[in-house]
Amino acid sequence: MGKVIIFSAPSGSGKTTLVRHSLSQFPLLSFSVSATTRPPRGDEKNAQDYYFLTPEEFRSKISQNEFVEFEEVYTDKYYGTLKSEVERIWNEGKVVIFDVDVKGGIRLKEIFGDKALSIFVMPPSIAELEQRLIKRNTDKAETIKTRVEKAAEEMSYQKHFDKIIINTDLDSAKAEVEKVIQDFINN
Repeated sequence: MGKVIIFSAPSGSGKTTLVRHSLSQFPLLSFSVSATTRPPRGDEKNAQDYYFLTPEEFRSKISQNEFVEFEEVYTDKYYGTLKSEVERIWNEGKVVIFDVDVKGGIRLKEIFGDKALSIFVMPPSIAELEQRLIKRNTDKAETIKTRVEKAAEEMSYQKHFDKIIINTDLDSAKAEVEKVIQDFINN
């Protein structure tokens, strides 16, 4: 079994930015495209950013045991990791990098154990997180409110992760992520 790196965080913490940075710095990493039932945001593309599925399609894949893990984050809003994605990346001889919700990150760490490095990205504060979500301008006010409320709960799970990176300053967070990944890959 190959190695995996798991990034989890409350929405708006900078997780996806740090994942993209990691991919640009480490050619050995390959992104695992998750499946979701939420609609695309901005210029997201199917099979590149996510596999965008209907709730019915997602539930069909669940019944066919096609997921490593999945979570119904909100009613009919599923996210999951397809087994075929992990196998594809390992067959290329690469390390899988995941960008997943907090519960999915915990589950992936349980599944992959010592072969996994789990990283929890923390916002400096809930207030800062809310401002980032507003500035991102991809969600309605009601969605932002729900995400902020959920973030407080999600932050309580940080103790389940191998490394916690507080993203106060993006350049510092990028440097810290690089060091943590380098150490993991070399061991």
